[in-house]
Amino acid sequence: MGEKLRVGGFTPFTAIDYPGALAAVVFCQGCPWRCRYCHNTDLLPAKAPSAYDWEQILGFLASRQGLLDAVVFSGGEPTAQNALETAVIQVRALGFKVGLHTAGVYPRKLDRLIPSLDWVGLDIKALPENYAAITGVEGSGKAPWQCAELLARSDTPLQVRLTRHPVLTSDTELEQIRHKLQELGIPHLEVQRCNSEKALDQTLKFLS
Repeated sequence: MGEKLRVGGFTPFTAIDYPGALAAVVFCQGCPWRCRYCHNTDLLPAKAPSAYDWEQILGFLASRQGLLDAVVFSGGEPTAQNALETAVIQVRALGFKVGLHTAGVYPRKLDRLIPSLDWVGLDIKALPENYAAITGVEGSGKAPWQCAELLARSDTPLQVRLTRHPVLTSDTELEQIRHKLQELGIPHLEVQRCNSEKALDQTLKFLS
């Protein structure tokens, strides 16, 4: 048997995580970045113990056929796990649409997944050269913009969003990001306010 998806959290019902659909959300364990405003810090360690078993979640989803429309894989960073592709296939076999929340960390993995995805929420954090100031990882800005290009060329319904803290994203950079996305053919950027109360970097609470 192959590697099972490591699950750090599960929401059995939501009306807000997949546009226009009733969905369940699977929070995948592990992320290679340490974004300063991350508020799901329990999901960051790749091998953290979990009370959730993927096979049990599949059983639950099977019992919700006809009641739920979709399953969304979130995180953490779902594409960090090789088991995600198999999990997506299993969910589709149950008749659900599949959504993905991703920060665009692994373009090649995303490229393989795109044909099996019905909707993607892509987080764009900064211009490529400014990513490390948020993620803590040098060179992290190239991959997300590659993913934006891949998704712009696909027919997959897409929402691109940016979490904004005023210290991390200036008005000028925000407009530059919008322009860069428009050049790719992505007309809209959803800007969401940073909730710094549970942020990984607690100094953000005192900066404005």
